Amino acid sequence: MRKILLALLALLVAAPAAAAQSEGDPFSGHGMWIWQVPRAAGGDPDAIAQQALAAGIDTLIIKGAHGRTPWSQFSPELVTALKAHGLTVCAYQRMESRHAKQQARAGAVAVQAGADCFVIDAESEIEGRYKQARRYVKVLRRLIGPDFPLGFTSFPYVDLHPLLPYSVFLGEGAATVNLPQIYWKDIGDKPATSFARTVAVNSVYGRPLAPIGQLYEAPSRSDLLAFRQLALAYGTHGTSWWSWDSAAGSGWAAVARSVTPPALPAAQPTYPTVRPGARSDYVVWAKDHLRALGLRVTRDTRFDATTAEAVRVLQAQRGLPVTGALDPVTWEALLAD
Repeated sequence: MRKILLALLALLVAAPAAAAQSEGDPFSGHGMWIWQVPRAAGGDPDAIAQQALAAGIDTLIIKGAHGRTPWSQFSPELVTALKAHGLTVCAYQRMESRHAKQQARAGAVAVQAGADCFVIDAESEIEGRYKQARRYVKVLRRLIGPDFPLGFTSFPYVDLHPLLPYSVFLGEGAATVNLPQIYWKDIGDKPATSFARTVAVNSVYGRPLAPIGQLYEAPSRSDLLAFRQLALAYGTHGTSWWSWDSAAGSGWAAVARSVTPPALPAAQPTYPTVRPGARSDYVVWAKDHLRALGLRVTRDTRFDATTAEAVRVLQAQRGLPVTGALDPVTWEALLAD
């Protein structure tokens, strides 16, 4: 069966990647996530590489740690064997809610095994835990170095997870690429709707997007191809898929097919509007930038009176309507500094 699948993929692949990987940039190519290595081509590195390359996959993102526990499957031997085929090999770690320092050390073990990049997977367990997130990033960066390629993945709709510390993981000294999980079928949207909303709600963080598409739950061929075209339309930094473990043969075939760029780029959504009284990570992000401008604001998630006053000062300084709300033009002025 595997030989038949590989032959089919080899026939289909012509220009498979949504964006050709830029030299030295592990996030800019066409990636596949692996949760459990034994479930990927039987765990054989040569077979994994053969199937990946036949589908136009140039990057593998493999689980290397969960919380405080390094995963032995992400071994120097596996990494070396996959790299011998010309693949980029990255590790990811699913975060837990506590023990930030120990988690950072576990993540660093995967980097030391030879990873080309590392991805922080922070989801519901870390919501509201800003102190833990900051400590984790600080220790991780100390262990892996300030320039090691670091990405961040989480829920795509920031507005539905207002207290997840996106601002920490995508802030200064943290991840340089944002990999939102655009699992449209699981969410209950179509690819176009999910993509547009994701781009809009992540826009304030200013990090390049390398979205993850959905292969589990057997999404339709048309949806998979639409996702790939949308990635081209929005000019995303790269594209990857969750996951090898759950992909059907039809999914692999859609991943491998050639797609053509759309005639026109997608319209870029505007920044979200955030009003006084809100409590969210957007507010934390705005306060970070307001403080950088020398304006005094509190250090929490609340859009309180001090924050509204700082926003009004900024608006007056820039000749904008003085509303006290973070509307799109105010965001643009705030983030330009």
